[in-house]
Amino acid sequence: MTAHTVHIIGGGLAGSEAAWQVSQAGIEVVLHEMRPVRKTDAHQTDHLAELVCSNSLRSDDAENNAVGLLHEEMRRCGSLIMRAADASRVPAGGALAVDRDAFSAGIEGALRAAPNVTITREEIPHLPTADWGSTIIATGPLTSPGLAEEIRTASGEDSLAFFDAIAPIVHYDSIDQTKVWRQSRYDKGDGADYLNCALDRDQYYAFIAALIASDTVEFHEWEKNTPYFDGCLPIEVMAARGVDTLRWGPMKPVGLTNPHSTQRPYAVVQLRQDNTLGTLYNIVGFQTKLRHAEQARILRAIPGLETAEFARLGGLHRNTFINSPKILDGALRLKVMPHIRFAGQITGVEGYVESAAIGLLAGRFAAAELAGAPLSAPPETTALGALLRHITGGADAKSFQPMNVNFGLFPPLAEGVITRKNRGEKKPMTARRALADLAKWLEQPREAAE
Repeated sequence: MTAHTVHIIGGGLAGSEAAWQVSQAGIEVVLHEMRPVRKTDAHQTDHLAELVCSNSLRSDDAENNAVGLLHEEMRRCGSLIMRAADASRVPAGGALAVDRDAFSAGIEGALRAAPNVTITREEIPHLPTADWGSTIIATGPLTSPGLAEEIRTASGEDSLAFFDAIAPIVHYDSIDQTKVWRQSRYDKGDGADYLNCALDRDQYYAFIAALIASDTVEFHEWEKNTPYFDGCLPIEVMAARGVDTLRWGPMKPVGLTNPHSTQRPYAVVQLRQDNTLGTLYNIVGFQTKLRHAEQARILRAIPGLETAEFARLGGLHRNTFINSPKILDGALRLKVMPHIRFAGQITGVEGYVESAAIGLLAGRFAAAELAGAPLSAPPETTALGALLRHITGGADAKSFQPMNVNFGLFPPLAEGVITRKNRGEKKPMTARRALADLAKWLEQPREAAE
């Protein structure tokens, strides 16, 4: 390898996307992945870009949802993650859900086939020195302890931490088809992309009581003061926040009609296809840290899941991220060690797509820098630019927390554009502006950064 090589540490979604972007620029890449040499508490395999939680990349609506817009922007940037997701898609209404094994295989296969990508299986326990040259750290929420400690030392910042919980997966043939029905909320997508389990009022309250009284996994001493990320709360934590929290969260009954009953459901549990064969379904929004025996007992009280067999029960893992607004510059470089960039979830973005998006930008920034033509940041009017701006200065460093992409991160439309008559068009208009501005950015990718 030469000084014109980019080293990428971490073979998750962000690291894989960064490697692809650098490779497509004709620059040598070494992708360092520590699994299987060192395993993690969350991964089940040693495959690149393994999805450890849900199999959903969330909404694919590019006009009305910010993450759907981010999908489309990444597609237009030649994203490997989006190419693999589209190729491994499974039914999920308006969401983009994937067969997780096919998704990972597609990404790893593409990287192995790229002539200028080398994949090494080794742990990198220390921060790379300047003689490594350009380096991207994309180690995600499960950064190895040695590397995490050196990041803390070098940055002068303590890593923040929160918990991510994993939802259970059910074998399709163990679901009672006489009690469930197929329907997407408000009949989106194909109108029948989810399996639905209806609960009446008594069943719902019994379910909530069981959750509150359940036996959960004990925290280690070092975990006890670690907060949850609100976008991934365990169901038992939501239940403890109020009896109706779940009923207006993942168990909301709106937009659904139970053909097995004339009574309107009081609450609904939805299951979404998890693989192409349709043999596995995950329980949507049911992240949990319940002990496995408790999970099986409580979940089997849900109508239709009385005889459910689980391919995977829920779990819990600790997430870490850096104070990006304080320690990274606008090109994702560590201010005190500018040969190092950070990408993915460790930067404080939350979600598969957001992590991959920051990997995409880190890869493009690194490739352009080595080519001698530093790349300007994408416009803040784009989803990519809004997300980048948030983590590299838009957020308050004193209260920085993980963030999903959302329209609240975008600059407002020009004054007077939105009126009473077209107020409902605000999101589509913001999305159209984003894609137009992205097209201009892609036409002039080598502008000098400020």
